[in-house]
Parts: sequence; C-alpha cells; structure tokens
Amino acid sequence: MSNLDALPLFSGVITALVTPFKNGEVDYAAFKQLVETQIKAGVHGLVPVGTTGETSTLSMEEHKEIVRLCIEVAAGRVKVIAGAGSNNTAEALELARHAKTVGADAVLVVVPYYNKPSQEGLYQHFKALNDSVEIPVMLYNVPGRTVIDITNDTIVRLSKLPNIVGIKDATGDLVRMSQLRIAIEPGFSFISGDDPTLLGYMAHGGHGVISVTSNVAPAEMVALYNAAKAGDFATARTWQDKLIQLHKVLFADASPSPTKYALSRLGQTTDEVRLPIVPCAEAVRPLVDEAMKAAGL
Repeated sequence: MSNLDALPLFSGVITALVTPFKNGEVDYAAFKQLVETQIKAGVHGLVPVGTTGETSTLSMEEHKEIVRLCIEVAAGRVKVIAGAGSNNTAEALELARHAKTVGADAVLVVVPYYNKPSQEGLYQHFKALNDSVEIPVMLYNVPGRTVIDITNDTIVRLSKLPNIVGIKDATGDLVRMSQLRIAIEPGFSFISGDDPTLLGYMAHGGHGVISVTSNVAPAEMVALYNAAKAGDFATARTWQDKLIQLHKVLFADASPSPTKYALSRLGQTTDEVRLPIVPCAEAVRPLVDEAMKAAGL
C-alpha cells in the first residue's frame, strides 16, 4: 500500500468512558456493563480513564485495573485507547507500559498540565513515549484544561515519529484540522475531542470523535458519524440537531457530573463523582432531562 493510500489507525465514534462509583469506590460491575452497552450500540472504540473517566482522582491501582478490565470485556470487539496522560513523564511512561502489557491498542496522552512546558518540552515528553514504549500514541490537545496549546508546528514534528499515530483535538478550532491535514502525511488519525463540532470536523477531513456524548447516546452518535462519513450531510445535520442540546448541556456543570447524572437517569450508573467534582447541580438537572428528551432518549 502506498503512503497516499494510508488509512488512519483509528476512526469512528470512540467513547470517553466515565468511571462509575458506588459509595466512594469504583463500581467495576457497572463499568463492565457500560462497556457492553457501548459495544452493543455500535461504537468503534473506547477510552478508559481519560478526562471524562476522572483519571485525576483515581489511584494508580484503580487506573490500571480499569484499563485491564476494559480490555478484558471488550475482548477485541472494538479498539481500546487507554488514557495514559500525566504532567510527569515518568508516570506517563509507567501508564503506557502497563497499557501495552495488558493489550491496549494505543494510549491517549494529554499535553502535560500545570507545569507549562515549552514546545520543546512537549516534543521531548512525547518523544520519550515514542522511544520507550512500543505502542501507538495519540496526542491529546485540550488547552482549556492544560493551559498549554501544542502548536501545529509541534504536532507536525511529532507526526514524523513512528509511534505517534494521531491526535485528539479538543480545541474546537476547525481551521486547524485543514491546516494539519495538509501538513501531515496520510495515515495520521485526526480525531475530534469536541462533540458539538464533530460534523464540521469531519467535513474538514477528520476521522471521528472521542466522545463524551456517546456515553449517553452511543447509537445516535454512531448514526451521525456514519451519515457524515458517507457524505450524507443532510442526515448528519438531522442527528446533529437532535444531539446539539445534549452536547452542550453535558458541560453545563463540571464534567463529568452532568454525564453521570444522565447515565443515572438511564439506570446505568450512580451520579457519584469524586471531589473536587461534585454531583450535577440541581439547576442543571432539568436541562439534562430536556436535552435527553430532545435526543430521543
């Protein structure tokens, strides 16, 4: 296969899974059922212990067990991209090595937060992962959380490393999608991390989404993706119109509290979160209910 025909390693609807809690502990039984529900709904992949999975308040042992369990339950039916982000490069390497050991298809590694590294520091952080662990690495750019934005030049530079296979772009900046697509060799996975702009992201050449909304509406997100992939943007817009209210309201309070509230309404998890996140505000709950109704849930 020539490079011009290279296909991205990852595409489709990839759910950024919540981590269910019960009485303060990880509810592994509910997590297993959530994975099954997602796969049955037709999603193309799963991300355990990302931002939506409250990875920042999980212990290292909990983090590793959730990754292992996700891979065990998925059993090769969909791809699993394990969250392995940290602002400590050594810790990110430990998480990536564990993900490889238990059989993850790739790792999702967020731009290091709080430290405010330079672009060279970002490059060396991701290069260390590329050089040290033989597993596909997906960059995760979310400057709204990390403060630092990985620039297009740094992304292009990193794309030349053999194990850096794609990016989750949560900037919502659709212009960057086209700029990067032109600058990077075919085969790189361009994955949106921003549900509301997925439709436009795919029109610009993106390959899919790592989605919060698909926790709650997996089949509907798959329908939107399938229509956009087929070039049927009229149908895709119909799904977008049904889901846009839900896309927005799931961030009307600190994420993932509205998503967990929605899942509790569907009987899939409790609405428990871990401090410093608190349960979905009472004022937001009716908005979530209304958005779920608009989405046909």
